[in-house]
Amino acid sequence: MALGMNFEGKSAGDILPIVKYDAKGGDLIAVNRVQGEDGQWTKSEVEVEMPTNFVMDMENIEVGWLSFASGAPDFVMAKVGEPMPGKPSDDHKQAFRLRIASTDLGLREFSHSAKTVLRCMDDLHSKYLAEKGQHAGLMPVVAIEGTETIKIQSPNGELRFKAPKWSIVSWVDKPDFFDAASAPDTTPEPVA
Repeated sequence: MALGMNFEGKSAGDILPIVKYDAKGGDLIAVNRVQGEDGQWTKSEVEVEMPTNFVMDMENIEVGWLSFASGAPDFVMAKVGEPMPGKPSDDHKQAFRLRIASTDLGLREFSHSAKTVLRCMDDLHSKYLAEKGQHAGLMPVVAIEGTETIKIQSPNGELRFKAPKWSIVSWVDKPDFFDAASAPDTTPEPVA
């Protein structure tokens, strides 16, 4: 190990799959990585129908900075309560990142940097903090009921975004998903 590198780390197939949210269209999309017979990895996007529920790991939510300038996500994050990292570049935007899980999709990563979604997550996290003392050792189940249209005036005119309408609906013991390394073996079929 003259270079000091770890060659035993995760392969591309071990990357935690994501759920992404389109702040303009209001779509919730599960991104699945599928390995073909040739060994190459491709992605398959499946729209997640709303309403839907996820267990959210709010205890370990991270905040910081996110950039896609290189074509891949570049996170510079810290757990909530730790010092906020400095902004690495002008391309980086404020963001959050946390793990979520459902029986349909397994364990996923969810992050965002759009201000409309950041505000919604800030409100949801405040509700989590207000309620967690009554639910020691449990994790919140968050229902995403749909979206709410947000209109913002800009120098170029009115912009429209879709903010997630979500709320904490119950509390559960930590699901086994959070101890697993990836999503279930079955990949949902793409929705047309």
